[in-house]
Amino acid sequence: MTHRKLGVDLTPLRVSKQYRRLYVAGFITALGTQATYVAVPFQLRLLTHSTLDVGALGLAEVLPLLVFGLYGGILADRLNRRRLIITMEIVLMLSTFVLFANALLHHPLAWILYLNAFMATAAGSLQRPSIEALNQMFVRHDLQRSASTLANIRSTTASIIGPALGGLAAVAFGAGSVYLANLVTFSVSLLLLYSLHATAASTKHEGGDVAALRSGIRYVKSRPDIVGTYIIDLLAMLLAFPVAMLPFVAARFHDSYALSLLYCGLPAGALLATLTSSWSRRVHRYGRAIVVAAAIWGLGIALFGFSTSLWLVFLGLAIGGGADAVSGIFRQTMWNESIPPQMRGRMAGMEMISYSLGPTAGQFRAGVMAVWTTLRFSLTFGGLACTGSVATVAVALPKLWSFDARTNEHVAQVRALRAGEDHSAS
Repeated sequence: MTHRKLGVDLTPLRVSKQYRRLYVAGFITALGTQATYVAVPFQLRLLTHSTLDVGALGLAEVLPLLVFGLYGGILADRLNRRRLIITMEIVLMLSTFVLFANALLHHPLAWILYLNAFMATAAGSLQRPSIEALNQMFVRHDLQRSASTLANIRSTTASIIGPALGGLAAVAFGAGSVYLANLVTFSVSLLLLYSLHATAASTKHEGGDVAALRSGIRYVKSRPDIVGTYIIDLLAMLLAFPVAMLPFVAARFHDSYALSLLYCGLPAGALLATLTSSWSRRVHRYGRAIVVAAAIWGLGIALFGFSTSLWLVFLGLAIGGGADAVSGIFRQTMWNESIPPQMRGRMAGMEMISYSLGPTAGQFRAGVMAVWTTLRFSLTFGGLACTGSVATVAVALPKLWSFDARTNEHVAQVRALRAGEDHSAS
């Protein structure tokens, strides 16, 4: 069976050395980051024994997401993107060193974990829009769906390996071992990022940063279809994001592998859905695919929350992960095919807020509702509420539901704009 039959087109990696280096660097960074993502709530649970305190990690991330996410998008459209990415990678490495130093203390300080969440989110929010803009620039317009699929494979594979190793290492050797390993991954990714060709700084926007932000807001207001993708992802994560509660769900079971297994649930489903996504090439109504996938995500999380069997819990996560991967493929393709390059950074900043603010607020919602009711009710209710809310959005925003890449004027404009350009630099 060929890679195309499986749904994986490797052409973007094959034709663009710059994209390939950025892709591998992102994978290595994601491995360490995902392992740390498991270790931090695990360590905080040991320190506080509180679902509310663990859920409150999301509160530390809300402000930097909002502020630096928007500003990172502005910077991505006016500064040297490569330099900004490298600088923020160094900051992220330093924040991980703080975690490692704290873990070496006889009594690690819980507030350091919240401070690190703020610092890491700020740096990541400044960095991410530039990465997304470079991804669009390094990949030809006709290969954007293939690049979106590859991006899903990278993130889901890292989300399987990273949490699995991180969960096992955190339990066996302590969270400090995970933070140390993450420092190593940052060192390797930095070497790859330094090997990228320098990217020229974009022309400064007249009127400065405020004018650039207003221009971006005007553009997104003119695109209700794009707004719909943001709202749906925000609602799906706000109402049904389960990851911060996984240590508490795993504690229900006596199996030593329960924590690692549950952390693998979402990415395992996502990877399977991505590897078998060849059918997506026949789908041109991206908006409908996004809505349906988000509704299935909610049902999967409801099954996860309601079930008392470890393997049914895992199945619910896998269903949710697969649906989220499908939604991600169509969202990313829709954005890169229909948003012009000169606006891509600012839109990436807004996208990052939609898909990052939801999880951070969602884990707090799950923690608070679990305290007020039960953990089972919190997760089950959230999943069902997600399914109902995304259906409402589809009705309220018909432009999203009717989006068709074959006839959409914005897709045609971006295709014409990029026609003849060579973004597969060697």
